[in-house]
Amino acid sequence: MQQQGGNLAVQKQMGQENNKMGSGLQNQAHLKPVEPGPGDIKPVVITAVPGPVIPAAASGGGLNLHGGVNGGHIRGGFSNDYALKETSPHLGGLNNDKTSSTYDLVEQMQYLYVRIVKAKDISVFGGGEVVAEVKLGNYKGITKRVSLGNAEWDQVFAFSKDCIQSSVVEVFVKESNKDEFLGRVWFDLNEVPKRVPPDSQLAPQWYRMEDKKGERAKCGEVMVSIWFGTQADEAFAEAWHSKAANVHLDGLCSIKSKVYLSPKLWYLRVGVIEAQDVVLGDKGASMNMMRYPELFAKVQVGNQVLRTRIASPTGNRSLSNPCWNDDLMFVVAEPFEDYLLITVEDRLARIGMRLWGGRFDDRLVVSRWFNLDTHYSNPNDSKSVVRFASRIHLRASLEGGYHVLDEATMYSSDVRPTAKQLWKPHIGVLEVGILGATNLMPMKIKEGKGGSTDAYCVAKYGQKWVRTRTVVDSLAPRWNEQYTWEVFDPCMVISIGLFDNSRVDKNMVAGSANRDTRIGKVRIRLSTLETDRVYTHAYPLLMLHPSGVKKMGELHLAVRFSCANLFNVLHMYATPLLPKMHYVQPLSVSQLDSLRYQAMNVVSSRLSRSEPPLGREVVEYMLDHDSHMWSMRKSKANFLRLTNFLAWFVAMSRLLETLRTWNKPVYSTLFLTVFTVLVLIPELIIPCVMLTMAALGLWRYRSRPRHPPHMDTRLSYAESVHPDELDEEFDSFPTSRSAEIVRMRYDRLRSVAGRIQTVVGDLATQGERFQALLSWRDPRATFLFVILCLLAAFGFYLVPIRWVVALGGLYYLRPPKFRNRLPSSAVSFFKRLPTNADSML
Repeated sequence: MQQQGGNLAVQKQMGQENNKMGSGLQNQAHLKPVEPGPGDIKPVVITAVPGPVIPAAASGGGLNLHGGVNGGHIRGGFSNDYALKETSPHLGGLNNDKTSSTYDLVEQMQYLYVRIVKAKDISVFGGGEVVAEVKLGNYKGITKRVSLGNAEWDQVFAFSKDCIQSSVVEVFVKESNKDEFLGRVWFDLNEVPKRVPPDSQLAPQWYRMEDKKGERAKCGEVMVSIWFGTQADEAFAEAWHSKAANVHLDGLCSIKSKVYLSPKLWYLRVGVIEAQDVVLGDKGASMNMMRYPELFAKVQVGNQVLRTRIASPTGNRSLSNPCWNDDLMFVVAEPFEDYLLITVEDRLARIGMRLWGGRFDDRLVVSRWFNLDTHYSNPNDSKSVVRFASRIHLRASLEGGYHVLDEATMYSSDVRPTAKQLWKPHIGVLEVGILGATNLMPMKIKEGKGGSTDAYCVAKYGQKWVRTRTVVDSLAPRWNEQYTWEVFDPCMVISIGLFDNSRVDKNMVAGSANRDTRIGKVRIRLSTLETDRVYTHAYPLLMLHPSGVKKMGELHLAVRFSCANLFNVLHMYATPLLPKMHYVQPLSVSQLDSLRYQAMNVVSSRLSRSEPPLGREVVEYMLDHDSHMWSMRKSKANFLRLTNFLAWFVAMSRLLETLRTWNKPVYSTLFLTVFTVLVLIPELIIPCVMLTMAALGLWRYRSRPRHPPHMDTRLSYAESVHPDELDEEFDSFPTSRSAEIVRMRYDRLRSVAGRIQTVVGDLATQGERFQALLSWRDPRATFLFVILCLLAAFGFYLVPIRWVVALGGLYYLRPPKFRNRLPSSAVSFFKRLPTNADSML
């Protein structure tokens, strides 16, 4: 609690300082650098059970609301520390502050911007290189080195207003590797203007510099512009930030905020039909006399390799004219950098060629014949003997009518087809303000600083990826960055992940394969958001470790989904989820899994070539690359989800059994009366059912969810999972565990599979008994069933169906004293039917 109280004191001090900033700039020299605390974001705990609201003061500013498991592990029992918390940040657009309307979903952050453009008339003996240095209190920012003849830098330095330690800012021009300056110019912060976008940028001006003695005769001039602004300023993204002063030069590019676009992915369909005049190699001539050649075609695009089946022998085809007629699917990205290589192989010779093609719908693609280049010696040898050309019959096209799935289907953020001609207009706009994070766990140990975290956020929706800047050495980073996406389908999911930047360490070796560490992830389904409402919540960042589930911190977001026409949004619910081609020419489940893996490789490869690169580990985590891997915990969680769904049917069956046993005579009589009326007047059945469902939906509107869903440890079966099951989930593929552990897990899996096998066998038995009714496997049983069907046919023809249903319902709901405890004759007859289980080994 002492640490929490300290943070509250810091927050109070920051609030007082911010008030001083609003009244004037004369007190800027007295501000001291403080770690931004979470006091601006006041949490209110949302629980499943109604209870009193916990004020922010009692919760220690959101650091530890219940003094329970803060960053610890859970072993059963639900903790409110893992619940979603509603916050009340001071958002720009919600406080009627016109100066921050550009970023209305984030808190306003003040910065001092200093832009150093160039210098002139600098006299240096012998020439050389010069640099410019910006000094504000203890903070220093240095430009790149430039030659004296072309002294142009055009760099921007941003100093957070919370960290200003002086009333003046100084700009020095020095020779590189020398401490003495050639000239200096300084500015009083009280006189610095304030710029508010969308105003144009402040024009830089020439200022004559002075030397150590204060003389301005021979020191030259420097072009500078200086202003106060917010994170909405255009210079914010590319500026050097004072809080990144300790980051080495090679790591500066990795801490900037960027927007990435996924490459445009296409499905490439290659239909290998047949080949003609395929001649095998001379080296295998003697072997070809003894066996039938096993010819197949292998197709390669980049790192993707697929092969057709082996051509089967037919009587109307010679050995040199194999036929396959197989379709192979690949994932390619624009710009198309890889070639399509096709080889025909018999383990003795291979032939290759290159090809491209395309289409946008399900119309048949015209096939073509292509010559094959055949070499019987070293292909690098210019004297290779080229014989007559063999040919191959191909049908290749770029499938623009499909959507290339690069993420898990259940978490898809975009289902538009590849071809832009098939896109429909967007129906709304999604705005996300990434405010900050609190209570982050230290992810690394730094010399002289102890535990630390260099956190940044990555958000992915559709083809657009965004990456916030990295806040260095902070367990409570504040980003306050706002991003916008066009929404084409309201039932998609946006994923926001938090990572620790491993590229800012000064001790990092250039080119080393450092991986950014995962901190947590949040998913928000747009269909769960009300239109034009701003959701401000603190989402728990939960990570599963081999020792159990662990809370890594809280991510504070402001989310708003807005649409111009509600009818267009409602119309989307009646349209197919996937593009037309997925239903006209559907792909198999195994094909989709393989293509999704290839698409993820293509996306991660392209994004890793950006600057700053988005690492493969980040892309894989955001795209849920391991969602298909086996996990006993996930299997139990999915079984519990299915059980919860079937619990409704179980409850209805128990209610019906209660009415049938007449434990509550009043309810049983009422139900029997309603049943009789509905049977005699069947026109009321469907209207009554629809009216009941509508009334139930209106009744539940009062208790509708008021906040977006979040990661649920109980639903994920992460609270009481066995440690060995977690260790199995984190095991590599193939396994790296010892033989004893693998044997134990295999035996456990066999026991589980044995129970599943029994259930499947029981279901098959019941189905085979239905088939045995007319199979005459049991002649007497089939004879009885046929006679019963003949009698029932005449009975149902003579008696109206409503009377049959009414009499059947009355018989089923008869009082217990008119009922026998023994099974009915129909059940006994059905259980005596034969099955194929008798013929199984």
